[in-house]
Amino acid sequence: MFLGHFAAALAAKKADKQLSLGTTTLAAQWLDLLWPALLLTGTEQAALSASGSPVPLEFTHYPVSHSLLAVCGWALLFAGLYFLFTKKPRAAVIMALLVLSHWFLDLLVHVPDLPLAPGGTVKVGLGLWNHKIIETILEMALFALGVYWYFAANPLMPRSKKIISWSLIAFLPIVHLMNSLGAPPPSVQAVAVVGLSQWLLVAWAWWADPMRKDAPRHSSFA
Repeated sequence: MFLGHFAAALAAKKADKQLSLGTTTLAAQWLDLLWPALLLTGTEQAALSASGSPVPLEFTHYPVSHSLLAVCGWALLFAGLYFLFTKKPRAAVIMALLVLSHWFLDLLVHVPDLPLAPGGTVKVGLGLWNHKIIETILEMALFALGVYWYFAANPLMPRSKKIISWSLIAFLPIVHLMNSLGAPPPSVQAVAVVGLSQWLLVAWAWWADPMRKDAPRHSSFA
C-alpha cells in the first residue's frame, strides 16, 4: 500500500483542518519511514522475491515497524508526543488513528507476512498485491477520495499552495505506478535507501500545507 497511506493523510485535513498536512503525512507514513532505517541497521530483514513473483520483496522480519502490537505502541507514542507539544486531545487522537491506519491498510494488500506481535508466529494479510489491477483500482479510489476531502476542507486555499499541493498529488500516482510496473529492485539495501527518500515527501507535504498562520497586523499610527 502506498497511495492509500497518503489518502489517509489528505483526508485527515477534513477531520481537523488545523492539522498540518506534513504532520498527518508523517503519522500516516511513520511505519514506512521507520522501516528503511531498521532494515539498513539489520534490526529488520527483507529479501528479494523469486523471479516472476507479483511482489518483488519479501518482508521476512519486521516486528518493530509492522507488528500490530508494536504499531499500537507507536500510535500511543505519536499521539502522546503530539498532545504534549500542542495540548490538542482531538488532534492527538487523529494522529494515533493515522498511525494505526497504516497497518490496517497494509493488511488489505500484503500477503500473510504482517505479524500480530513481536516474536509471534501468526501473520496476516489479504494478499491484494497478487491481484495488481484490483489493488491499483482500490488505491486510486482511496487516493481520489482523500484528494476530494482535502480540497473540500480547504476551499480558500491560496493559489500558490494549490499549485504545490497539485504537484505532490500528481507525483504520488507516478511513484505508485513505477513501484508496481517498474523493474525489480537490484538489492534490499537499494530498497531501503530509496525508502528513506520518503522523508522528502513529508517535507513536500509541509510545503504544500495551506494553513495560514499570519499574525494579525497592528499599526501604531492612527
